[in-house]
Amino acid sequence: MASIKVLNQQGQPSGEIEVPSSVFEAQAKSALIHQAVVAELASLRQGTHKAKTRAEVSGGGRKPWRQKGTGRARQGSTRAPHWRHGGVVHGPVPRDHSVKLNRKMHDAAVRAAISSRVTSGLMVIDTLAVPSGKTKDMLAILQSINAQGKVLFVLDGQFLATDEADFTIRSLQNLPNVIDVTVGEDLYVYDLLNANAIVATRAAVEAIGEAYAK
Repeated sequence: MASIKVLNQQGQPSGEIEVPSSVFEAQAKSALIHQAVVAELASLRQGTHKAKTRAEVSGGGRKPWRQKGTGRARQGSTRAPHWRHGGVVHGPVPRDHSVKLNRKMHDAAVRAAISSRVTSGLMVIDTLAVPSGKTKDMLAILQSINAQGKVLFVLDGQFLATDEADFTIRSLQNLPNVIDVTVGEDLYVYDLLNANAIVATRAAVEAIGEAYAK
């Protein structure tokens, strides 16, 4: 087991939490992390891009001039690819950009990513609650724990189901540096690496340990 320091919302030490070493002290695997990031970014692509071929653009049903005798090159349609307003050759078509990554590989990548952030950016607080729902109150908490730059919030799933969580989420909506608000059981490797600071509650850290333990 490993231990991580816990802060309160005022930035003062509030004890330590015991976490499984297999999750928070995992070996760095750069190749696996790269695979996971590629798969996650690929899943964000909609794949709805589309260009019309010569069979789909309007017009071009009539032969522009007769085959012989004009001195010009023979043409069968004004919608051929080399014509203005013609179709596109080998253009993009709707497709699925997703990259398959096994669940065990993804979990191993999450363990490696979060282990690399334990000493550089991971901040564990006993609880995160802003009953007022005001952005200035949330900013005060971030300043007290010295969370700067892009911030990823990892909360407890049971807390997000409460009414108090609605006000806490509301206090985060006007902060441009907030990457995402997620739960411990649903982490993305890209977000873990992209964030300058990862603010996680004690309950969320415990959920991470249970979800990704070997």
